[in-house]
Amino acid sequence: MSERTDPEPSRPLRSWIRSSPGTHIWLLIIAVTSIIVAIAPDQVDRVLLHRNSSNIHQLVQHPVRALISSAFWIANPASLALYAVLFEVFHAPVERWLGTLRWLAIVATAHVVATLISQKVLLTAIQDHRAPRSMTHVVDIGVSYGLAASIGVLTYRLPSPWRWVYLAGVIAFFGIPLATGGTFTDLGHAIALAVGLLSWPLTRHAVSRETPAFHVKRD
Repeated sequence: MSERTDPEPSRPLRSWIRSSPGTHIWLLIIAVTSIIVAIAPDQVDRVLLHRNSSNIHQLVQHPVRALISSAFWIANPASLALYAVLFEVFHAPVERWLGTLRWLAIVATAHVVATLISQKVLLTAIQDHRAPRSMTHVVDIGVSYGLAASIGVLTYRLPSPWRWVYLAGVIAFFGIPLATGGTFTDLGHAIALAVGLLSWPLTRHAVSRETPAFHVKRD
């Protein structure tokens, strides 16, 4: 059993970061890559975004690298502040509740599954001439699939009846764009949300780091 870190009331920010290290390491990497994109010349930033994308071309040529690297870039560096808020609202509470390993397993699975299925659907559309062949090189990066998974998992953290209100809002938020002619990205969001909702077995017997189940007395 991993050792739990007791909260530090005198250092709330440090305590918060230590209780969800995966979330904040991930956010730090995204901040660094966003700065790189922001300061890079126009041609260079486009190359970086395409090279680290998980589009069809990159998945065929470099599948492992594409799946991993695409999770650490966002297309618009100006959105970094918004993503920071979303990470704190959704990822951090889930990680604190389930622990880093279970949280990471869920968001990584959602990112991979949503990417592969949505790109397969896009490839089929290209082959059937329902989408232009140029879509094989579309920029497909970002952290939204992982976020959708955490949003889904958080459903099980809420008490009734708020759980059902939250779930209805989440399904509407991700389902309406998909039902009204959504893109492959909307499909990916819906799949990632489903992965989060189907992760209910991993939420059983979870003990939040906010309220440790026991304290070990040290000599």
